[in-house]
Amino acid sequence: MTVDRIIELEGAVNFRDLGGYATADGRRTRWRVLFRADGLGELTGADLAILRQLRIRTVIDLRTGHELEQSRFDVDAHPVEFHHFPFIKSLSNAEDFQRAPGFLGTQYQQMLEDAAPQIVGAFSALAAPDARPAVFHCTAGQDRTGLLSALVLSLLGVPEDTVVADYALSGAAMTRLRAKLLVKFPNGKLLTEDSDAIFSADPANMVALFAHLKERYGSVRAYASAIGVPDDVVDRLREAMLEHES
Repeated sequence: MTVDRIIELEGAVNFRDLGGYATADGRRTRWRVLFRADGLGELTGADLAILRQLRIRTVIDLRTGHELEQSRFDVDAHPVEFHHFPFIKSLSNAEDFQRAPGFLGTQYQQMLEDAAPQIVGAFSALAAPDARPAVFHCTAGQDRTGLLSALVLSLLGVPEDTVVADYALSGAAMTRLRAKLLVKFPNGKLLTEDSDAIFSADPANMVALFAHLKERYGSVRAYASAIGVPDDVVDRLREAMLEHES
């Protein structure tokens, strides 16, 4: 079966399906059940029609409260179960990236600790009965979304190299996002042109995250247990997301 991983939308640049990935036990993640995305506050009528076709039931917003105030998914145009689990309190600026090489990788590791309650909440929401199909998103669909995607796919049994490759797919989307921002904020041209670290999806960031998880916790499953993700939540998510063994 051929299924498009990237969902082309007018108001979003990084809406992707997490289906079709092989797992260590020989199964695959199901298509059209779970999606990752960038900001969903500028979706057009045509975009919302596509989301209706996808039967999206749950939207999980990982952005800050300030970002949520600026724009949010239109639950009136397409009613869903909406959750807000902010993974960070405030956005970093370009100077943070310029002063500290590898800043993104370090930020991902910090989110594992600081956003632990939000991560538990996101897993519980995704595993809830009738929650799927679901989408979780941040602003670019790269960092906060990339972290949650890595945890979800890992707990489903998707190998590390596949998870890293999924993260890297955001690289092309960042090119589209940069072009979109240049049109929307023409006076910000210098910022967007000089912030390659922000508009990147360097696989090294995710490799470093996995190395940190192994060193500190031993495995992603052990991390999930340590922060309080119930085993039955993981089991329900695996039941919903994985093809049944033949």
